[in-house]
Amino acid sequence: MGVCKLVDAVLFIYFLFMAISTMLFHSDIFLPSHFFPNFLMEAKSWYLREYEDYLFIEKPHFLVGLVGVELLVQWPLSVANVYAIIAKKYWYSTTCLIQGVSTFTSMAAILLELIGSKKASNKLLMIYYPFLPLSLVLVLRGLVPVTRNTKVTKATREAVEGKKRI
Repeated sequence: MGVCKLVDAVLFIYFLFMAISTMLFHSDIFLPSHFFPNFLMEAKSWYLREYEDYLFIEKPHFLVGLVGVELLVQWPLSVANVYAIIAKKYWYSTTCLIQGVSTFTSMAAILLELIGSKKASNKLLMIYYPFLPLSLVLVLRGLVPVTRNTKVTKATREAVEGKKRI
């Protein structure tokens, strides 16, 4: 299970990043800019200039919808998954699967728009590309059950055997 622990470590960083960045940088599509500190708005302006992310500049309706899904579904799942990894919760696989499918769906739509429009620079595509294989890792991790390290002691074995009926 060493591979699962490595994958979970990478996903922990991803979930933590998403839990923070979603609220700080994507929620401004729905909220007025005066709700955010100046340094965040300056950081977002720098990103838009540097990477020429025309989707967040033009804010097409499909992107507004996807960001809404991100805020209502993916952000709570990211927070829950951070907790689930730390606490080794049994439902972690399920939330990974849900978030993976949601992320894959969003990234498929965004990448098709970026590639199809021919407006996106290679620099911008390199920002979005990693999220597609990462979403597949989320789906695959969701299909692997969370293992629990339970010790079978003599007392628990006897208790289980005592409940068996012959």
